[in-house]
Amino acid sequence: MSRGALNRILLTRGEPPLYHVNEVEAKIYRDAKECLNLLSNRLGTSQFFFGDTPSTLDAYVFGFLAPLYKVHFPKVHLQEHLKQLSNLCRLCDDILNSYFRHGPVGISPAGQEMIDANLQKLTQLVNKESNLIEKMDDNLRQSPQLLPRKLPTLKLTPAEEESNSFQRLSP
Repeated sequence: MSRGALNRILLTRGEPPLYHVNEVEAKIYRDAKECLNLLSNRLGTSQFFFGDTPSTLDAYVFGFLAPLYKVHFPKVHLQEHLKQLSNLCRLCDDILNSYFRHGPVGISPAGQEMIDANLQKLTQLVNKESNLIEKMDDNLRQSPQLLPRKLPTLKLTPAEEESNSFQRLSP
C-alpha cells in the first residue's frame, strides 16, 4: 500500500516511480533539504517570516523545526543540514526563548518539563493539521470530476428548416 501511495505521489509530480528503499529514502532527504533551503531563503535575515512579530507560519514552521533541531535522532542527515542554516536555528531559539518560561538560572526542571510538554502539544497540533490537509487533498483527488456536459442539439423538422433558411436570407 505504501509503495502504491508513493508511486501515486511521484507520478502526480511527473516523476517515475521508485522501487528501492534506498531510492525512496534518498528522495525524501533530498526533498526535505530542499524545503529547509527554501524556508531559509524566505526567512533571510528577518526575525520572523513576515517581519518583527511571529505569524501562524512561524508557529507552523517552528512546530516542525524545533523537534528536528533539539531532539537527538539516530540518523542526523537532516538535523546536520538544519544546523548549517543559522537563520532557521535562530528562529527556533528566538521562539523558545521568547515564548517558553525560563528560571533565573536557565531552565528549571519544571520549566523544561513544561517546554517539552508544550513542544509535544505543538508538534501534535501541527501533525493533526498536516493530516487534515492530506485528507482534504486525498478527498479532492478521489472526488468524481465533473466532465463537461454535451448540450443536446435540437433537430428541426424539414418545414422548420426551410422556414429558418428563408429567415436567414431575408434582409
